[in-house]
Amino acid sequence: MRPLPTLGRAAALAAAALCLAAAEPADSPVNVPEPAGLYAGPQRGYTPPTLKGAQVVDAAAVAALIDGPDKPVLIDVAMRDRKPAGFPEGRPWLPVHPSIPGAVWLPNAGAVPLAPEREALFYARVAELTGGDTARPVVVFCHVECWGSWNVGKRLVEKGYTGIRWLPGGVEAWQETHDTANLREDPAWAATGQGER
Repeated sequence: MRPLPTLGRAAALAAAALCLAAAEPADSPVNVPEPAGLYAGPQRGYTPPTLKGAQVVDAAAVAALIDGPDKPVLIDVAMRDRKPAGFPEGRPWLPVHPSIPGAVWLPNAGAVPLAPEREALFYARVAELTGGDTARPVVVFCHVECWGSWNVGKRLVEKGYTGIRWLPGGVEAWQETHDTANLREDPAWAATGQGER
């Protein structure tokens, strides 16, 4: 009657596997909880699959919005590319920023903390872009696995905007099936953010 220890060992291994599955790491792409407020960690990393108060959309849904009667405001908050170390002095640094055509680029608007004057400018620009209509569709995005766009969506939801769409796949999801356009930074945003470069 030796099978009992083998059965006991198999049961113990099965129980251990269940415990390990339940203790999946917090950075799993399917197990990231929404924080109570804005996320102050690194902007790149696995994000939650949801954004309470906003609608999570994919590139096809964004394309349908663009082609529909209620044109959305598209807000790209991807950070600027950094000038490479050792870049020759005197040569112009002209990074290209491909994005969804028609988007407004507000680099690093998803940062936490955001300086009070930048936060005020952000809300003022969104109010201007939406014509003060807090129900107008607004699509927020940056790159895939980007907390910056999640934070921007959260800021707008908390400010009373009800038409927020979050594109967690970012510009990478868009460019799989659609053309991109090279954007320049929003002039008002650029004029007040020189210290962020």
